[in-house]
Amino acid sequence: MAYWLFKSEAETWSWDQQVKAGKAGTEWTGVRNFGARNHMRAMAKGDQGFFYHSGDQRRVVGIVEVVKTAHPDSTDTAWDCVAIAAIKPLPAPVTLDQIKQTKPLAEMVLVKNSRLSVQPVTDAEWKIVSKMAGL
Repeated sequence: MAYWLFKSEAETWSWDQQVKAGKAGTEWTGVRNFGARNHMRAMAKGDQGFFYHSGDQRRVVGIVEVVKTAHPDSTDTAWDCVAIAAIKPLPAPVTLDQIKQTKPLAEMVLVKNSRLSVQPVTDAEWKIVSKMAGL
């Protein structure tokens, strides 16, 4: 299993909306960056990801699962998307500041390229952030 991070501004698509989408999940549409698109193309059903609120909040708030692999984005079929479903909220959200202050996370894509909306997370990073969140 691989791990990922999905970023969304809470005003655009929030964790609460993701949870309301249910087990069927929802398409992660609107990604118009080739790197992020390629990450989605690499995803497998069952991969997990952190759900990250960008904008003013800047924090990891939950865990999602890929429920449908890359397919044409329903908002623009020239691009691909995946479908994700909420698994659980984090007991304690982990802020970007906390991540930046954690030395073993210095190379995390979120720290190095914070604008990328879909990004890989290494096994080690997943474990550290999960522990920080109280999992």
